[in-house]
Amino acid sequence: MKKTILGELEELVLLVVAASTEEVYGVPVMEQLQEQTGRSFTVSAVHTTLYRLEEKGFLSSSIGGATAERGGRSKRLFALTAEGGRVLLEIQQMRTRLWEAIPTGKLQLLGVL
Repeated sequence: MKKTILGELEELVLLVVAASTEEVYGVPVMEQLQEQTGRSFTVSAVHTTLYRLEEKGFLSSSIGGATAERGGRSKRLFALTAEGGRVLLEIQQMRTRLWEAIPTGKLQLLGVL
């Protein structure tokens, strides 16, 4: 089976959507990314990533109700799919293996810890 490789922003967006207790749209995802990473993201970069993850089958989307604060426009809401959950688990396992491969004390010798 071919391993799935995600870019950093794809992984972060997928994690934010997975951590949400309900369906989310672009702005809250962007705000969580900024809060969790301390970095700045544009809403267009987040939207592009959400759509790309949906194309890959890792997210699903639906159209929410129109709201007055959006001038009557509807929101596209995103949710994690089973395939998205599988790829997150696969990434977590790979990262764990890589961390466990670092020799004991190496980071201390480098003055990192």
